[in-house]
Amino acid sequence: MHNILLLVISLALTFSCSKFEELNTNPDAPTSVAPEMLVTQVLKNSFRFWNPNPTDFSTGNLWCKHIARCEPNPNPYQYYYSYWPYGGFGSYKNLTDLKRAIEFASGTPYESSIKGLALFMKAWYGYGMTLDMGDIPYSEAGKAEEGIVRPKYDKQQDVFQEILDDLKAAEEAFANGAKFNGDIMYGGDPVKWRRLCNAMQLKVIQTISKKATSAQKARFAEIVAAGNLMTGNADNFQLAYSDNPNASHPFWNGEDNRRYDALSKLVVDGLKQLQDRRLFYFAEPAPALISAGKLESDFDAYEGAPTELIAEELSVNNQNGMYSLVNKRYRDFRAGDPMFKFTYAEQCFIIAEAIEEGWVTGNAKDYYENGVRAMLDFYRTLPSAPAAYTHGMAIDQAYIDNYFTGAAAYATAGTKEDRLHQIWYQRWLIDFFQGNGLNYPQFLRTGYPEFPLDPNTSMNPDDKNVYPKRWKYPTDEQVTNPVNYKKAVDEQFGGYDGINQVPWWLKP
Repeated sequence: MHNILLLVISLALTFSCSKFEELNTNPDAPTSVAPEMLVTQVLKNSFRFWNPNPTDFSTGNLWCKHIARCEPNPNPYQYYYSYWPYGGFGSYKNLTDLKRAIEFASGTPYESSIKGLALFMKAWYGYGMTLDMGDIPYSEAGKAEEGIVRPKYDKQQDVFQEILDDLKAAEEAFANGAKFNGDIMYGGDPVKWRRLCNAMQLKVIQTISKKATSAQKARFAEIVAAGNLMTGNADNFQLAYSDNPNASHPFWNGEDNRRYDALSKLVVDGLKQLQDRRLFYFAEPAPALISAGKLESDFDAYEGAPTELIAEELSVNNQNGMYSLVNKRYRDFRAGDPMFKFTYAEQCFIIAEAIEEGWVTGNAKDYYENGVRAMLDFYRTLPSAPAAYTHGMAIDQAYIDNYFTGAAAYATAGTKEDRLHQIWYQRWLIDFFQGNGLNYPQFLRTGYPEFPLDPNTSMNPDDKNVYPKRWKYPTDEQVTNPVNYKKAVDEQFGGYDGINQVPWWLKP
C-alpha cells in the first residue's frame, strides 16, 4: 500500500488537462506542439500537490503520523481509513503525452533524454500504483492506441522487476541525452536525472527487501559501487513552489487549518530526545507551557498530540493550549518549502541500511551522518525558515558540526536494531509536513517508528487492530476491465478486494 498523497494524486490525474486528440487535428504540422510543453504538463500533473489548498494539504500529512488533526470530528486519514479508499490508474494517461513528446523530439539532440523521461515516469507511476494496490497493469499500460483497452494485470513481483528494468534503461538513455526544456524538476539536466534513476533503483530494491532476489541485491551493490548517485541537496528531486499565484505552496494562507494542526507526539518526543532543532522549525510552542513559564527556545515548551487519541479529547486539549501547532512559517510564505519526492538524504539512509544488512560494504555511520547533515543543512539555508520563525534556535553550522552526541550519535556499540531504528526515524522525518506521505510503505516494511494504533479510535472498517496494507482497486475496473480485475483479486486476495489484504511485497 502506498501513501495517501499518491492515492489522491492518482485520482487527480484522471482529469488530465492534455487533449491528445487536438494534437492530431493537423497531421501536416505535428510540431505545432513543442515537446517541452508536454514535458511540463506531465511533470506538473505528476508531482504537484493534487489539490493546492490548505485543507487538503493538512489531510495529506495525517497518514504518516507527522501531525494530528485537533477537531471534534475525526478525520479518517488520522485513524487508518479514507474518504475514498481506492487507488487509481489515471496517471497512465500521461504516457500518451510522453509518447507524443518522443515523436516530436525525434531527430533532435534531446531525443534520448525524452525517451529516458518517458521510461522513468512509467516506472514512477508503476511503483506508486503497485504499492497502492498490488498486481497492476504495467507491461500493457498506455497501449490503448495499439488496441489494448483492457490491459492484463501483471504479478507484483514481475511489476517490480519491469520497473527496475525501465529505470536502468532510463539511466542509459539519460547518459546519452542532452539538456532538454520544459523540466520543472531538474531544469532538463540529464546528469541529475541519471543519478535519480540509479538512486530510485536502490529504493525499489530496498522496498521489496523481504522478497529481493540475489540478482536484485547484486544490482543494488553494483549501483553503489559505480557511484553515479546523488551527491548532495542540489540533486534533490523536488518540486519548488514560488510567489506566482498559480504555483503557491498549498498551505500558504492556511491559518484556518493551522490552528487545528498539532505536531504528533511521535515527532515531538523524538526530536526532544535528539535535541534536534528542527523542532523549532516545525512547531510553535504549546501556549499552556509558555503560560507556565517555559521559553519558546526551551525544548520542554513543546508538546505533541497523540494521534490515536479520540478526536473530541484532542480538540478540547488543543483549545486549552496543550499542544504545539505547526510553525507559522508554513502559513506565511507563499513559496514555502519545496515538496520532496526523493532526496540525497534518503539515498544516504537507504545505503546505510543496506550496509547494516550486509548487502554492500562500507561505513554505515558515515552514510547516516551524511544524510542527517544534509537535512539539517537544508533547513539551515531554507528561505522559508528565517530566524524570526525559529524561536531563537536557528540551525547554524556549529550546531550541525556538534549534532552527533547523545541519542543522535550513531549507535556503533549498540545492536543492529538500535542502528536501524536511528536510520528509519531520520528517514521518516524527511517527509514532515510535506503532504506526500511517501514514508508509509517504509513503515509497513520496517514497522518503525511504530505508529500509534488504538482499536477504540481506529476507523479501519474490516479490522480495527491492524494497519491498512493497500488501497482497493478503482471501482470502474469492475466495468471497464472486469475479467482482469476479478482474476487479480481472486489470485491475490481470495476474491476480497480489501484494504487489509497483504500484497506480495509484504509477505514473509
